[in-house]
Amino acid sequence: MGWQENSVMDSRVRFISACLEDAETMSRLCLEFGISRKTGYKWLNRYRAYGVDGLEDLPRAPLHHGRATPLETVEAIVALKERHPHWGPKKLLGYLRHHVPSRPWPSASTIGEILRRHGLVQGRRRARWKAAGGGPWPDPEGPNAVWSADHKGWFRTRDGQRCEPLTVMDGASRYLLGLEACGSTADAEAWPVLERLFWTYGLPDRFRTDNGPPFASAGVAGLTPLAVRLIRLGIRLERIQPGKPQQNGRHERFHLTLRPLVQAPCPDRIAQQSAFEAFRQIYNDQRPHEALGQTPPADHYHPSTRTMPDTLPDPDYPPEAAVRRVRTTGEIKWAGRLVYIAQSLAGLPVALEETETGEWAVRFCHHPIGYIDRKTLRLTRRSNANLLPLYPV
Repeated sequence: MGWQENSVMDSRVRFISACLEDAETMSRLCLEFGISRKTGYKWLNRYRAYGVDGLEDLPRAPLHHGRATPLETVEAIVALKERHPHWGPKKLLGYLRHHVPSRPWPSASTIGEILRRHGLVQGRRRARWKAAGGGPWPDPEGPNAVWSADHKGWFRTRDGQRCEPLTVMDGASRYLLGLEACGSTADAEAWPVLERLFWTYGLPDRFRTDNGPPFASAGVAGLTPLAVRLIRLGIRLERIQPGKPQQNGRHERFHLTLRPLVQAPCPDRIAQQSAFEAFRQIYNDQRPHEALGQTPPADHYHPSTRTMPDTLPDPDYPPEAAVRRVRTTGEIKWAGRLVYIAQSLAGLPVALEETETGEWAVRFCHHPIGYIDRKTLRLTRRSNANLLPLYPV
């Protein structure tokens, strides 16, 4: 026999209320509600054991089945997620397989279901653009082929100090070389960080940045003191086009990973730096990376064979080049006139080489700076011959 009312839950509540009033016998109540005595006693016992929630229908699926994830596996997944709340199922699975390969871990989709059942899944906003590659440069051939650097957007620590995180990453291995809680984007703060990294990890072949300070300036040459030091170390500069952060997509994607950390600032910059170092250790040594087969970056990185010299090398130009030393004003003397090159090159020699069209290309070490216009005798970025790219690969 079954319930005769349209709303089954309402009928069960009314039946239990009548039972609690104890005005009628169980037999008469069951007859009135159109159910058997067995059914009546079942719901009464469920109510006594679980309250009103016990009147809901239980799932028809068995409580345990052959493919159920073992409890200890579920507990390990949940515990790892609680330690790393921003890791998704794929990263959790990669970490577990890497550190406990002897256990048969469930699939990433099953881990996702486990996290949902435990209320550990956070909603994510869809990105407005896809942080992917697409710059005019080849992919890094291996560790230290390309380093990228950028300043993550600034925020204030809880004591009101400004913090401008400087991030430096190896392009091939995604190894986070540096994460520094700088107070500004000034050259004076960035260079000591890079210098320390060069002493620790060696020199990269190429260095990819945007066109902002301290990596580039707004002048024709676009050289800052930091850029000049990089060029003297034999490092080739790669600068993304303005307004195209996707050309440094790997680094931009990392900044999305870093965002939750900077959204919960520390009491001061000293504490913030400690938090950054703890994050960097986890990111490099523990956190699986999907592009690396769900293995951590540390498994794929090794220091460069190019070591940091004790002093910055001086430029070396061929005998046929016309060499001029930049004055303290940033100018050189050419064709009887002063031509402004760059203040950041003051005291250093530049080379001028004639092109097929009769223009003079200016470079500093291996780095092309621009061309001296034949009519105006001013430095320009482009040449009619277009023989020399401003930022070579």
